[in-house]
Amino acid sequence: MTMAVWQAVVTIGVVSLGTLITRFLPFIVFPDSKQPPQTIEYLGRVLPYAMTGLLVVYSLKDMTLFVGAHGVPEVISVLAIVVLHWWKRDMLLSIAGGTVLYMVLVQLVFV
Repeated sequence: MTMAVWQAVVTIGVVSLGTLITRFLPFIVFPDSKQPPQTIEYLGRVLPYAMTGLLVVYSLKDMTLFVGAHGVPEVISVLAIVVLHWWKRDMLLSIAGGTVLYMVLVQLVFV
């Protein structure tokens, strides 16, 4: 099913407006001159670690130890991510390096 031109324009406008609101609303609600509530400060401290844990669990949830490569590419990639992050302390490098290594392993090595 295709959209009419006006439907596409309205959809793009609504999505753009929603994106702008979610980007600017925190700066309007919590300006620099005002101290944010302690709940918001707490969430700012703990959510990065919680999201990282969530992503790890989500990434490894479908790993099967009794079928195929027995989870070897996943374990190698996780270890590479840990070593890269410990070595360089660069989150982007760690994630990109682990992702590239995983894709090489599953596409070329553990076929």
